Amino acid sequence: MKKFKVGLIGFSIGGHVFHAPFIASNPNLELYKVTARKEEQQKMLAERYPDAIGVLSADDIIQDSEVDMVVVATSNDVHYSLTKAALQAGKHVIVEKPFTNTAAEADELIALAKEKDLLLSVHHNARFHSDFKTVQKVLAGGRLGRVVHYEARFDRFRNFLREGAWREAALPGSGIHYDLGAHLIDQALQLFGHPDAVFADLRAQRDGAKAVDDFEFILSYPGLKVSLKGQMLAKEPTPRFAIYGMNGCFVKQGVDPQENLLRAGARPEADANWGVEPASIQGKLSLLEDGQDLEEYVLSEIGTGQDFYKNIVAALWGEEELFVKPEQARDVIRILEMAEQSWAEQRTVKTEGHLIS
Repeated sequence: MKKFKVGLIGFSIGGHVFHAPFIASNPNLELYKVTARKEEQQKMLAERYPDAIGVLSADDIIQDSEVDMVVVATSNDVHYSLTKAALQAGKHVIVEKPFTNTAAEADELIALAKEKDLLLSVHHNARFHSDFKTVQKVLAGGRLGRVVHYEARFDRFRNFLREGAWREAALPGSGIHYDLGAHLIDQALQLFGHPDAVFADLRAQRDGAKAVDDFEFILSYPGLKVSLKGQMLAKEPTPRFAIYGMNGCFVKQGVDPQENLLRAGARPEADANWGVEPASIQGKLSLLEDGQDLEEYVLSEIGTGQDFYKNIVAALWGEEELFVKPEQARDVIRILEMAEQSWAEQRTVKTEGHLIS
């Protein structure tokens, strides 16, 4: 079988934490070229991936005839332009989430990929997190009964602004609602499908903040409220998930361990316990069953970030259906657009006519 040569555009946090380790650990992929403009990026690339070629320009990757697949792991403002250029050059493309800044841009890229018969996917890697996989298991088990309220959060604590950080600038696609919120929306769509309506509260709360640093999305379904939240001023840990049903609730603390391992330079192929959560953050079921009050801890599923690229390879070989379809990622952007409309107009926005995947 063919080994695909990958060009990685972007070697800051997105590139060196969330993409390079999983590309390099896949035996059917070769981390061939990487943009590394800063001295510290060039040093890290040479130390961790000595066989990869470091380049300064995205064009050095996009126009290289040896490159089979381009991974766009850059700031959100150039996702669209770099993906379009790569598709026009005949490359398969993986884009870091959020897919694009507008749904119209996403639709254009989807059409271009289809026209050229190229694979296009978006790195919604939170589908492979241990906590979310555990939530899927709990919901599938049915012990909560009819679920009426689902809450998911991505909270941080940083009470200052990072100088020069594009995520905190007043730019399209900036703000934690596009960053962390995109994960939560994608997960909700995977669990419950398309909502009937969206309401949002979007705020910039820290001193001098120019981009959203506190958000809440409420997605409405028949008989179900979905609340998705994130903030930058949560000094105390908050539950990642809380799910309430007619028979009780499930509350999950803690976060998937993969990111911290990756930030420290760990590699999935070198760790037999990769993605295994500590018992201290297992979720708890609190139920009324057969007239008895029960409390039960749920063994967490194993986080499997490597499964994203395994599926990409299998899809390129024609052996599997693409797991993260670009149309699904486009609908995440549409909900983000509706959320911004909701906040601007101070009203609930109906989703009819907006969501089609």
